[in-house]
Amino acid sequence: MREIVNAILYQGRTGCQWTYLPHDLPPKSATYYCFAAWRDDGTDQVIHELLRCQVREKARRSEDPTLVVLDTQSIHAAAGVPASTTGRDPAKRVPGHKRGLAVDVLGLDIAVVVLAASAHDNTAGTALLDQVAEHTGGSVNKALVDQGFKNQVTAHGAGLGIDVETVQRNPQEKGFVPQTKRWRVEQTYGILILHRRLVRDYEHRPASSASRAYWAMTHVMARRLTGKNTPTWRERQTVSA
Repeated sequence: MREIVNAILYQGRTGCQWTYLPHDLPPKSATYYCFAAWRDDGTDQVIHELLRCQVREKARRSEDPTLVVLDTQSIHAAAGVPASTTGRDPAKRVPGHKRGLAVDVLGLDIAVVVLAASAHDNTAGTALLDQVAEHTGGSVNKALVDQGFKNQVTAHGAGLGIDVETVQRNPQEKGFVPQTKRWRVEQTYGILILHRRLVRDYEHRPASSASRAYWAMTHVMARRLTGKNTPTWRERQTVSA
């Protein structure tokens, strides 16, 4: 089982095809079988939730958050992804899927939804709030969103006991300016995109795409708990003479 998990994390990080998994990892058939089974029975989310609680406790916080930040991201879909699950985001002009995240103040995933890119942010927002209420046992009482989410999300949150606050952007500011607390979700998107399997959506099923996001965050949290960081090109390399 440890090697199966290693294979899933390896593929998520490198973005390789199932067939091209290294020979010292389990074969494609066994790895994909477990990936699909854990996706369908929720094991991937159970593992993610257990690690999330440990990371929050290590940061001297309660297991479940009281505040979350919501945002969406439109991503291109690969050529083989069925057209029935994709769409085109008219604002960002991106054909593919729309990935929605709800994160806590540590930038950890609380909920993930994947829809067609043509879906409105309201659809993603209501689905995220439903998952937040389910995954946190009602501990969340406030959610921060941007101006893309409309009154429908606010009303839906009120029905769940969650106060949805729209963070207004200062019209005098030009370019990307981090907003207080809302920048956490932007940071999370930047961290997840280091996993090449999430740069472009190769999954034929939205559930598989959401599972990939959970596995990527599982990888991040495991490294936070063990104090091991993934080497990047930004780190200075020592060259011997």
